[in-house]
Amino acid sequence: MKIVMFTDAYWPRVNGVTVSVESFSRALIRLGNEVLIICPFYPESSVVGRMTADRSGLLRDKDDPQIIRVPSMPFIISKEDRIAKFHTWFWVAKQIERFKPDIIHINTEFVIAEFGFQYAWLYTLPTVYTFHTLWEDYVANYIPLVPTFLLRFIVRGISKSILKRSQTIIVPTQQIQEVIKKYRIKNTSYLLPTGIDPQFFTRNPEEIASFKELLIQKYPQLANKRILLFAGRIAKEKNLDFLLAIAPVIIAKHPEVVFLLVGNGPDLYYYQEECARLGIESHCIFTGYLNREDLALTYRVSDIFVFPSLTETQGLVTIEAMFSGIPVVAIGAMGTLMVMNGDRGGFMVKNDQKEFTQRVLDLLEDRALYERKAAEAKRYAQEWSIDTLAVKLQTIYQDTLTIFRQDPRTRRFMKVSAYLKRLKKQRETADNSD
Repeated sequence: MKIVMFTDAYWPRVNGVTVSVESFSRALIRLGNEVLIICPFYPESSVVGRMTADRSGLLRDKDDPQIIRVPSMPFIISKEDRIAKFHTWFWVAKQIERFKPDIIHINTEFVIAEFGFQYAWLYTLPTVYTFHTLWEDYVANYIPLVPTFLLRFIVRGISKSILKRSQTIIVPTQQIQEVIKKYRIKNTSYLLPTGIDPQFFTRNPEEIASFKELLIQKYPQLANKRILLFAGRIAKEKNLDFLLAIAPVIIAKHPEVVFLLVGNGPDLYYYQEECARLGIESHCIFTGYLNREDLALTYRVSDIFVFPSLTETQGLVTIEAMFSGIPVVAIGAMGTLMVMNGDRGGFMVKNDQKEFTQRVLDLLEDRALYERKAAEAKRYAQEWSIDTLAVKLQTIYQDTLTIFRQDPRTRRFMKVSAYLKRLKKQRETADNSD
């Protein structure tokens, strides 16, 4: 099967959509499919508009998808993101036509997503849409000067339009499934979280020791310390104020603790200043962006994963931490709620500072409990293997194609499309003979 994935976010942009698109693409290729990714060009990426898989500069291997990077411009409401240029549509369509896809999979809601819908309509192809992000909960963080109720109304309308135009909808969590019901969308939907490649988080002891040595050289305050790790976007939507509020209590009881915050985001400087205000700057390290290889190793040198986010659609970093064998303390909301489903691999707590703090202290102070939860984390993480979930995604594609082709409306469109193609070919032949 030939699949084109459309996404307005891809490497080097770090987020859950990026991880989902790449992870599923590589797993689908291992199953014998061909995958093409349409994504924006970023200044950090090395090519624009070639069928290549640069993957942040790495050489392509057999599991890498083909990639077309579309000329883009900065996204005014988010400095980390890019938005494709509208006038590139015809050029993009020509590149996809060479690939001859069977199905279109749309993963975002912006310009490149619209390219996907337009291509599917023009070439009579079915569309699968993954509802990754509940923008109703996020949009106020990007456009603070507009009333929240108005933003929610606009975003809800856009979301409904996209959902109605998709033959099949994939949702990563039960909570988003409920949102679709609330929107009264009748299209077929499937619950399918993003999986993780276990091999990516399997590292040998020498590699881990070498990485830790380099990390300590860069951040000497990590030497002989116990690391509480947060990985994600450094932004208020991740509820980092909650984490920094409890940090002084934990540090007072355990001065050997250091909070390692991995990621970049619009509020990085704000939280650095907040650490200074709280007097804990010597116990808080902000690494900025880390590539996937370094992030995988960072999990392995950490002791506990602390995750206060309330708006995580999938909780991918929680799964990654579990695969790496470190216990998790997280607030049970949205994607995290589905991943942990109780105290699996750590502790899932309420949005309560006292409870969160106590669970972290329990893991720091009870070695037997820590080892039990670490083993539990690795065991439960196996349920989220990407190869298992990719088989389910492939079945969703096959079912979507079958239903789409049996639809009488599709057959009529395909007949018209075939007729127009014959006319085009006849004209080209006539022009050549002249």
